[in-house]
Amino acid sequence: MKNTLFTVLGILFFVCNLSLSGTFAASTKQFSDVPSSKYFAEAVNDLAERNIIGGYPDGTFKPGNTITRGQAAAIIAKMINLDTSNVKNPGFQDVSTANNYYKAIAAMTEEGIINGYGDGRYGPNDPIKRGQMASILVKAFDLPRYSFDESKKPFKDVDYYANSHSTNIYIIYKLGITGGTSADKFSPNAFITRGQAAKLLKASEEAKLSMLTLKANDLNWDRIFNVGANEINAGVFEGIVVSGKNLSTGYTGDKVQLFPLKEGKSTLVVVGEKANKQVSQKYYVHSKKENGELKLTLEETDDSLPREAALPLWNDLRIYWLGKEISKSREVSFESVQNVSLTTMDGKKLSENVKFEKCNDGYDICINIEQPGQYIATVLMVGGVQVRYGIEVKPNNSSFYYQVRVVKEQTSDLFDMGQQYNIGKHTPLRKDIEKIATVIRDPGTNLYRVQAIGHEEGTFHIGFNNIVIDKLCYETFCESNVEYEISLFVDVQRIGSIVNVHIQPSSFRADSDA
Repeated sequence: MKNTLFTVLGILFFVCNLSLSGTFAASTKQFSDVPSSKYFAEAVNDLAERNIIGGYPDGTFKPGNTITRGQAAAIIAKMINLDTSNVKNPGFQDVSTANNYYKAIAAMTEEGIINGYGDGRYGPNDPIKRGQMASILVKAFDLPRYSFDESKKPFKDVDYYANSHSTNIYIIYKLGITGGTSADKFSPNAFITRGQAAKLLKASEEAKLSMLTLKANDLNWDRIFNVGANEINAGVFEGIVVSGKNLSTGYTGDKVQLFPLKEGKSTLVVVGEKANKQVSQKYYVHSKKENGELKLTLEETDDSLPREAALPLWNDLRIYWLGKEISKSREVSFESVQNVSLTTMDGKKLSENVKFEKCNDGYDICINIEQPGQYIATVLMVGGVQVRYGIEVKPNNSSFYYQVRVVKEQTSDLFDMGQQYNIGKHTPLRKDIEKIATVIRDPGTNLYRVQAIGHEEGTFHIGFNNIVIDKLCYETFCESNVEYEISLFVDVQRIGSIVNVHIQPSSFRADSDA
């Protein structure tokens, strides 16, 4: 749709205030001040024919006059067929029940389309601004809530953080409903005229793209939090969560807007809440052309897709503690891997020669896992060294891809704090560590050894009777004003019979409440 240089909406006088019968009754009867050459003429005549807008008794339309916020509410309420017969008082101090626009304002407020100023007023007689109207249009006509790259936005006077209408301004701009007042300005605080309003209302009404909406109520959920879209075949559609609002009549409800972008089949995961529990639903999304227009359909599914398991080699890993290098692992490269075999956790052989490749991170090796379960992968290195990995694959409710966890087998670990610290006795800061691991300190040293025991996994800290404080040092200097209290951290992870034990220093700022 072309971007035209229409300025954003102004709203025409509500029809109930002006007689329609004598002034115009059909599009063949034009207003004397709306010649056909005007860019808004067709929109004005169309809306007038439908009794959406009215003119003045002298046969004029006065397209250059401004539109008030009350008039805007009235005409849009009629245009989108809102029920104004049984409304709840929105409580605006400047909108009494005797106000000509009361019912329209109340109905629009109840739907979450309009808001007041925050001080209890609505301002029904204030001229409506371009930025305000942009937000009303997006909500009233349920336009696509597109997301935007801040760096590519064309208007210098529409800042995301400074203007609450910025997102909606860019939505109507992207849809071609309006352009700016100049090449790089939108003028969000400029007032809207009646002629501009007619054109923009008509353009908004016609701007609805092929869009599929999925509401929380449709799923019998309380909330929708997020969507995971395009996990396969990216670019088929766009999915956006539109959060509801807390109104006096209750929560308006969340929904997901889905827009087709090209033909194809992709995936969608919707995540929400029901009865205070997280819930999710997976869909295949089909985008096909019908009569030359892209249409979306959803197909519910419980399918999960295979995912790679990354087996860490830990290439040349340097560990730093408070800026000091304390250890360096044996260098292992991808080229050192000769073979990978795979069994189930209970020992059933699946493959003696699993296909593997370098992961995207450039350090680990990746193998593909087709089915959920627990596995043992054995990696044979050049020279005959074998390393075993436990792999756990589970369905993932918030993704089409399986959830994969990998544990590299290492049943014990050690760490030497060095002799520069007088730490005194050590105390495990968890009562049940005997179910997880044993901690032994070599006599006369600060060398700690941790050995996995039992069948549980978990983490714990080891504190010292003498509080150890150190400064964060770099190669050439130490921070003078920041000190850290030091302890040891033990992490034991298990998948089936495969266990990994890791001990490392832990520190936090001595002046911190953490």
